[in-house]
Amino acid sequence: MSNLVLIGPMGAGKSTIGRLLAKALSRSFKDSDQEIEQRSGVDIPWIFEKEGEQGFRARETAMLAELCTQDHLVLATGGGAILSAQNRDLLQTNSLVIYLCIPVAEQLKRTAQNRSRPLLNQGNPEQILRELMAVRDPLYREIADLIIETDGGAPQQTAQEILLYLQRTAPMLFS
Repeated sequence: MSNLVLIGPMGAGKSTIGRLLAKALSRSFKDSDQEIEQRSGVDIPWIFEKEGEQGFRARETAMLAELCTQDHLVLATGGGAILSAQNRDLLQTNSLVIYLCIPVAEQLKRTAQNRSRPLLNQGNPEQILRELMAVRDPLYREIADLIIETDGGAPQQTAQEILLYLQRTAPMLFS
């Protein structure tokens, strides 16, 4: 396994923890959502508004296909990246997949002030997050090599827990 892939719902800390892991492992860090924004020159809410979720998901699959061909990468994905079977296959190829699991109550706290989450701007955020979790949690678990609870812990603590796991089970990631 060459890459480390972080999956999980919005607000789980994938980008923050991913940057910490990349630094500790001396690897490149990529956030698939940020890469989409940089390449397209527009933000994700704009893509959702103009192209709909289907247009965004097509861009996401193309980006993941490119990123997953790289080596020695720490990759943070968007929360819905696992909805596509093609994406799930891409994420598992040559990668150790870590699911950062977070309760909906904590997600609500972490995403409350963030207006750049298109799916949360369509109604009751708590109900939306619960519905998303009901669909996505089994898919996250399906491809995860490791599941880490991120509820309430500091990102540094979570990153350290992952690093300890990797030292025990995947020492080749440290070479």
